[in-house]
Amino acid sequence: MDQKKQQPPHDRYVLSALDGKKIMDQEEGTILLDVRTEMEYQSIRIPNAFLLPVDDVIDLVEDLYPNKDLIYIIYCRSGVRSAYARRVMKHLGYHHVYDMGGIIDWPYEKISG
Repeated sequence: MDQKKQQPPHDRYVLSALDGKKIMDQEEGTILLDVRTEMEYQSIRIPNAFLLPVDDVIDLVEDLYPNKDLIYIIYCRSGVRSAYARRVMKHLGYHHVYDMGGIIDWPYEKISG
């Protein structure tokens, strides 16, 4: 009997840096959220990212970003906080929320200051 190896399910809400960049370049109105601390954000970040520390997501995201139909791409340092923030936003009813993992995997332009 021919048995295929079971592949782990692919999470369609997790993006590679390449896929995230493609969406940001092609989809007007995409919001890029950095859920790290303000100190981390000031140190280095992806251009056009908005700071929303992970500890503030549950309390502030609906006030700051009320449109739940836009595309939101979230990143942090390594992917742990961004995964949590994506789950929170999905629970709050956001429809197009993607976890791009960590800035440590971002091979494109970064800015500081």
